[in-house]
Amino acid sequence: MDSIRVLIADDDKEIRQLLKAYLEKECYKVDTASDGEEALRMFAGRSYNLVILDLMMPKVDGMEVCRSLRTRTNIPIVMLTAKDQEIDKIVGLSIGADDYITKPFSIHEVIARIKAHLRRFLVLGSGTNSNGNQQTQGEQRIQFNTLTIDLKKYVVTKGGEELALTAKEFELLKFMASHPEQVFTKTQLFRNVWDSDYLEDDNTVMVHIRKLRLKIEDDPSDPKYIQTVWGIGYKFVGD
Repeated sequence: MDSIRVLIADDDKEIRQLLKAYLEKECYKVDTASDGEEALRMFAGRSYNLVILDLMMPKVDGMEVCRSLRTRTNIPIVMLTAKDQEIDKIVGLSIGADDYITKPFSIHEVIARIKAHLRRFLVLGSGTNSNGNQQTQGEQRIQFNTLTIDLKKYVVTKGGEELALTAKEFELLKFMASHPEQVFTKTQLFRNVWDSDYLEDDNTVMVHIRKLRLKIEDDPSDPKYIQTVWGIGYKFVGD
């Protein structure tokens, strides 16, 4: 596999240097940008596997950078910011961020989360299951009716049309579709998809569920695939 390359965009020089040093210890190639405009310019000229974005940056802020990147890529985007209000997290996740880490932070936690995102994005498991959906190890594909999840190509199509899912949306859909009819709590989904036992609030899972429904359901207000089990959590229904 080619070297993993990460882009860090933060106007705080010390944070850029700290993250770069620790990521390079993991043998990742790391580029840094001090503002959103520079980050977009660097992204346009080079391929990256993950982007870390500060929310408050000069010239172009992290939200706008995230929106722009999501029109071109589904790689993991991690928001790193001093803004810890719930609404800021919801907005960040809604526009396509895969994770939201507030400052001050534990550098070891940040590195662990980044490694988890990269692992899930770059190494897709095939597996098999006995729940009635079409999934084979050779084809690495899950299919329900017109909804197809291609695990090898990291692509989801509906009626033959490719859907624009983020990395975390894909992982959430893949996990739930691999366990049809099984009910999961928000904590269980977070543990399995975000690879962490610590669920800071329910909004992380709820926002991603809502975004997935908007993309895969014919009627998101009356979902067929991702159904709410009141008082418990969610389940994926294939029929």
